[in-house]
Amino acid sequence: MLQTTISILCFLLYAVNAIPTAPQPSASAGIDTHSFSKTTEYPLPNLGNVAAHDPNIIQYDGYFYLFKGGVHIPIHKSRTLDGPWEEVGTVLNEASVIEKQNRTRPWAPTTVEWENRFYCFYAISESGSRDSAIGVASSDTPVGGNWTDHGAVVNTGQGAMSEIYPYTVSNAIDGAFIKDQKTGEPHLLYGSYWHGIFSVPMAEHLLSIKTPKKPDATNLAYVPKAASKPIEGSFMTYKEPYYYLWFSHGKCCHFDVHEFPPMGDEYSIRVGRSTNVTGPFVDKDGNKTLQGGGTIVYGSNHGVVYAPGGVGVLSGTGSEADVLYFHYLNTSIGFAQGDARLGWNYLHYVDGWPVAIEGKSSLNATSSESNGRILRPDPTLNSLAMLSMCYSILLHYTSRNSYLKSLVHSSGCAVDLASTSRYA
Repeated sequence: MLQTTISILCFLLYAVNAIPTAPQPSASAGIDTHSFSKTTEYPLPNLGNVAAHDPNIIQYDGYFYLFKGGVHIPIHKSRTLDGPWEEVGTVLNEASVIEKQNRTRPWAPTTVEWENRFYCFYAISESGSRDSAIGVASSDTPVGGNWTDHGAVVNTGQGAMSEIYPYTVSNAIDGAFIKDQKTGEPHLLYGSYWHGIFSVPMAEHLLSIKTPKKPDATNLAYVPKAASKPIEGSFMTYKEPYYYLWFSHGKCCHFDVHEFPPMGDEYSIRVGRSTNVTGPFVDKDGNKTLQGGGTIVYGSNHGVVYAPGGVGVLSGTGSEADVLYFHYLNTSIGFAQGDARLGWNYLHYVDGWPVAIEGKSSLNATSSESNGRILRPDPTLNSLAMLSMCYSILLHYTSRNSYLKSLVHSSGCAVDLASTSRYA
């Protein structure tokens, strides 16, 4: 009984230690902290408790499956979005069959279940290059070990069909998928910078474009007046009667910590909507996404969350709300690509527009919630109070009894009590 109690206290210490916190003076020395937005307009994320850049999540057979960029496309699974996440293999067993740069480290995977089979679209590219490709692998199970790499679906820069519009003006990364609710036809979304985001109808088997030599492509989103045209990472969902075009806007990574871009020029998650799968899409103010429009749903906040992007949405069923998930940089951890963390929030829809909400309640919003926010006790303050209490109990008893001290260690408590003393 005593050991169980101590284990529970240790777990609480661990959980609270994972709460996003603002950078401490020692951690932020020399860092341009003036560029961190301290806005409370967006809620802090629920923690995914796993490092991930450009995450993609599907639900299958009682588990969440997480796919992310990395060597051979790592796959993890968990019963909950909070983890713990168990690595269950990779999509590719070796380098991609696409003979372009970075073949061993594909980017931005998107996995879908289609006609009782799983398809993973992945990108092969390198920073600043348009010599890119979107490949596809398929499997009868979402875990690793049984995937077949089918190679490129779309090439830009070089490769088969790269001389055909829209491949001549676009960049073949960040693949995504949507089904036309009217016709059942599958569509591939892709694009980064250059001429923005495109949609192309796919063949029924999802291994090629429907009409490869004459793709019926549609430009969905573009930033015509910007020099660098910072738009990428599209994702599309359907919630009757609208299709929602999600994307990331701004600078994603490779930050100079001594001189961040002007506040607001970093990644943010934006959306437009349309009643047609190919648009035109407009934002909440009526601006077309083809003219740089897009309503910001989630951006940097609280001085802690920086450059959220790599967006995806899990569509809720029944009384469950949709889940917005993304990667973000925690300003108290670091700003390298490998420092990106998985975060998530439930979505409410206010007048048909998605709003990220606080906490883990998935109850559907009512029309009276004009700003989509739900007031609750501050979970961070409550958790810190619990941490203080747990720390005091453990410190009191373990300092007086060598047996209890050994019991704390044997219970698996991995929290360094000394490092938590600033909360006590």
